[in-house]
Amino acid sequence: MSTQFRDEPDEDDVSNSYWNKDPGPIRYSAFFIYRKWLVSGLVSVFILILIIAFGVSNAGLASRLGLMEETVSNLSVSLTSSQKESKDTAKSVQRLRFNVESNKDNLNSVAESLQQLSALDSLTKTVASVKCTLNQLLNNGTIGSGCCPLEWDRFESSCYLFSKESKTWHDARDWCHAHQSQLLIISTDKEWDYLTNHLSGTFYWVGLTDENGKWEWANGTPYTMDRRRWKPGQPDNWTGHGLGEGTEDCAHLHWDGRLNDLHCSSRLKFICHRHSTQT
Repeated sequence: MSTQFRDEPDEDDVSNSYWNKDPGPIRYSAFFIYRKWLVSGLVSVFILILIIAFGVSNAGLASRLGLMEETVSNLSVSLTSSQKESKDTAKSVQRLRFNVESNKDNLNSVAESLQQLSALDSLTKTVASVKCTLNQLLNNGTIGSGCCPLEWDRFESSCYLFSKESKTWHDARDWCHAHQSQLLIISTDKEWDYLTNHLSGTFYWVGLTDENGKWEWANGTPYTMDRRRWKPGQPDNWTGHGLGEGTEDCAHLHWDGRLNDLHCSSRLKFICHRHSTQT
């Protein structure tokens, strides 16, 4: 049997050998691998950034929402308080209106009383004018001596009020000032004699004090000591009065017309003095 050799393969064999050959191992380049990991890393970083940005946005939004809630709460409290104040004000106005309506009669009475006082004041001035005219007629028509208010006594060019109520020395001084006069200041012997005849056995404060360390009149005029005008042994500045701190710093007229010192807080009647006026 003869053996035949083929030096060249057939086309069919070549074709079969090509398709039946096992593929060799696939090799990737280093750049391809690096690019693959780079893309994955970038995607991860991008996703992380998105998550962080979303978290920060949510945190800011939550903070703003919290502030808005607090503002709304404060506005609600203020509105409630304003509503309460408005209701209280409305109630007060209603009560005031009710009181005005209820006291309308009293208000009318007050208005009528004021009118009556005004008429009384006018009448008082008229009576004083009539009194002054009568005094002038009694003095042969002379008007040099002037006129005094009602209930005041006139002597020469002065008017005197002998009080019917008792006060401390300072209260008496203030009362006289409030009635356009001053606590009595005696300047002449004739005045001493006139006052002595009108004391009627009563003690009266006069405007003489040594509260500042020396005796002077209430208007600041210096006083010259005249012992004949004082009770014997006076002024003695007695400290055993039992009326608190201080000594006897205020002077009063004794019933016999002489002076005596006494604690200023004692309550006595008093004499106010003013100049007469021309009508």
